[in-house]
Amino acid sequence: MPTKRSTLADVAAAAGVSKAAVSRVVNDAPGVAPETREHVRRVIERLGWRPDPVARALASGHGDVIELVVVDDASCFGSNPYYGRVTAGVLLELAGGNAQLRVHVIDEAGAPSLLATIADTVSLGVLLLNVSPKLAADFYARCDRVVTMGPSAPRVPYVDMENAAGLEQAVRHLHETGRRRIAAVHGQEGNPCADARREGYGRAVRDLGLPDISAIGKFRPEAGYELTQRLLAEEPTIDAIVAGCDLMATGVVRALSHLGRRVPHDVAVVGFDNCIIASSLTPALTSVHQPVEEMAAAATRALVNRTLAPHWRVVFPAELRIRESSTSSKPDA
Repeated sequence: MPTKRSTLADVAAAAGVSKAAVSRVVNDAPGVAPETREHVRRVIERLGWRPDPVARALASGHGDVIELVVVDDASCFGSNPYYGRVTAGVLLELAGGNAQLRVHVIDEAGAPSLLATIADTVSLGVLLLNVSPKLAADFYARCDRVVTMGPSAPRVPYVDMENAAGLEQAVRHLHETGRRRIAAVHGQEGNPCADARREGYGRAVRDLGLPDISAIGKFRPEAGYELTQRLLAEEPTIDAIVAGCDLMATGVVRALSHLGRRVPHDVAVVGFDNCIIASSLTPALTSVHQPVEEMAAAATRALVNRTLAPHWRVVFPAELRIRESSTSSKPDA
């Protein structure tokens, strides 16, 4: 008997084959010569190794799985803190159980083929990020165990936060510190979160009697940079900028630095999400807190407990976290 529990890697090393070959033997999959297959089986018996039932179920296409589907460029998945926070929230909720997480990062063009591949074999359910209403509706039509991060199509369950109220809080905070030329760099049209935040900004500036100075781009640092340069070229008296997300806010701050504008003395900046970026910037970024981990956990819990129904939703409140990037009052306020 081995002194410690053997692993698949131990079997592969002892048999002189790859871990993939061992997996094929265990799951009776093709691609291994008969003599090699028999040799691996003898090594497995000698080491007393037994495959983990959850891992084996996943390898054979069965078992309890949450499918996380992210529609975006694959290069953005690792660099966007939002995706990491969603993943962390799902994994925290699954900790201690047998259910597993499987991640798919695809572009819009690849979504239909993924839908065809996984929709009829979903076990626990699907959590969708950055999906269009049509794609969400298509998934839901094939499999009703679907939750989206943010509202999408009618009837499709979702988790969300008070995006409009959060952006409105940001504008009112800036107004209270004496800012009167408050611009906004918004996320892309058609994204439910960006649309709601844009609505909150518009409502706030109307209520306060301020001009609407805004531009639309993607939730990317480079968009924040380019839109800030454009807005300041058109409106040099801007004294505050709210960004559609913290990633855009990093581009805003960089553009202001290149233009010789001090934050917050010349131009105050507020982001949205309150991810790790917010506290690591200099000066630290005021940001609307989005409880992403809690939102993802709530969606996962509903999938695991099978408590979903048409129109199911959970909406979290918005909370502004004030830091140095917006705390100084405008000098002539």
